[in-house]
Amino acid sequence: MNPSASYSCLLQTPSVQTYRALRVGAGLSAKSDAAAERGLPNTLFAVQVLHGDEVIGMGRVIGDGGCFYQVVDIAVLPAHQGQGLGKRIMGEIMKYVEAEVPASGYVSLIADGQAQDLYAQFGFVLTAPRSVGMAYLRR
Repeated sequence: MNPSASYSCLLQTPSVQTYRALRVGAGLSAKSDAAAERGLPNTLFAVQVLHGDEVIGMGRVIGDGGCFYQVVDIAVLPAHQGQGLGKRIMGEIMKYVEAEVPASGYVSLIADGQAQDLYAQFGFVLTAPRSVGMAYLRR
């Protein structure tokens, strides 16, 4: 039996509680209730991966809905990693991108570590040295 057969996808933005738990559980930075409550309603597309009734993975697309789109929050709980679920999340995101993003839309993401290998399978390419990702760090 295919282990990934016991997983299903829900094309819906996660709740604030689920979002926060998945981020921390998957090793991403924590977000406050206030930040999640403010940000999640602005999601353009979201996918959650369920194992039974438990949400164990997610991914989102954010942006302005016309010119710029960013893939964010790709997260799978460690107990469920290594089963192709990141690829499944990206597959759902790419269906959205292909169907909804205008040809002139710019779709980007920030890849942590070897995640770039996953994203490359979906057509994402390194932008350096032409451009590099930068982040504002509060002092």
